[in-house]
Amino acid sequence: MHQQIESLFDEAESRYLKPEELGVLSQYVDSLPQRLEAYRQLRDQELDVMQQVANQLQAALPQEETETLERSIKHALLLLRYCAMSMLLNDNSFVQNRLLSWLTRTVQTYNTQTVDMTLYRFLNQRLSQVLTPQQLNLLKPPLALAQNTLLNQVKA
Repeated sequence: MHQQIESLFDEAESRYLKPEELGVLSQYVDSLPQRLEAYRQLRDQELDVMQQVANQLQAALPQEETETLERSIKHALLLLRYCAMSMLLNDNSFVQNRLLSWLTRTVQTYNTQTVDMTLYRFLNQRLSQVLTPQQLNLLKPPLALAQNTLLNQVKA
């Protein structure tokens, strides 16, 4: 959506926006307060969310090396931050362009898909406890895109 909004502003230089273009802009602006609140909630709860996920992951995978667990947790933290910004911008390409290109290679290199699959399950559970259903629905598209891309890319 962010790119769409930018293109709307570019178009506005040469003409007035069409009703459907104004609708796109209006929809984005109307949803911004909800997106901001969800973003703030994620920012404020990040430490609690990730600590609980880390504890669960360590308990579920005691045989995994600490270094592997730490790497996956750091990647999940970055994933959550990028997804939060993507949600705020209402632009899934933000996750695609800025996170997934390099993180996919890293996950492949370190072969962490088993750990990541378990971690994402715990992360999604924790997010559903911390966020309201409306906030979770705003975060789901970029989060699902990122998680599915990473897990499916590595399996392929």
